[in-house]
Amino acid sequence: MKLEFTLNGKPVALEDVSPSSTLLAILRDNLKMTGTRFTCGIGMCGACTVLVDGEAMTACLLLAPMIAGRNITTIEGLANGDVLDTVQQAYIECMGLQCSYCTPGFILTTHALLTEHPQPTDEQIKEYLAGNLCRCGSYYKIMDAVRLASERLQKLV
Repeated sequence: MKLEFTLNGKPVALEDVSPSSTLLAILRDNLKMTGTRFTCGIGMCGACTVLVDGEAMTACLLLAPMIAGRNITTIEGLANGDVLDTVQQAYIECMGLQCSYCTPGFILTTHALLTEHPQPTDEQIKEYLAGNLCRCGSYYKIMDAVRLASERLQKLV
């Protein structure tokens, strides 16, 4: 099948894509976007989280026909050149990462959270991030990063 969608603000057109290909495979194998991580392959860990029309979704569960015409944002699409976006910067400043394997998924999920709840409670943060797993156990620092990003984004409004 021919597949067309928008990736990080730019149109993408791919030929001969299998309808059974996942967005994760398309991003990593076809487009060399390796910031989207492959871990569990069954939508349980959140490492492959991307934004689809602004909503956090696991790329390992999205088949090619499901993304046709959609707007996909990966971790590579957040920074403005060498300038990190607010959420990325907050994660670095709060050390909300250790090995960083899960970090792209957490950051993109945080973006979706802060779009829906600009000033989230701790309970909302925990609930929203529940689908993302950190094997290093950086959850307290991740919470700090989400709070800091929220505060900074509120100042921009």
